[in-house]
Amino acid sequence: MTLEEIRQEIDQVDDAIVALLEQRMNLVGQVVALKKLTGTAVLDSKREDVIFARVADKVKNKDYKETVVATFSDILKRSREFQNQNIS
Repeated sequence: MTLEEIRQEIDQVDDAIVALLEQRMNLVGQVVALKKLTGTAVLDSKREDVIFARVADKVKNKDYKETVVATFSDILKRSREFQNQNIS
């Protein structure tokens, strides 16, 4: 495979990731509405711990585990920021 072919495949994966992240953020928007209604705090450390454990367990190539979990850490951080901006 050439570098250009690999990059094209990466672009396809990136497109899928963007679509899934947008879908996730749509759901986060629903979480915001429910948290506003119930007065629930944005940060749920126990939920995040469960997510990290689940994600780490799903990584098939353990060489990627740290990177994938760190990526999810950033996703959750950005999700909390979005919630904080929209819950007030």
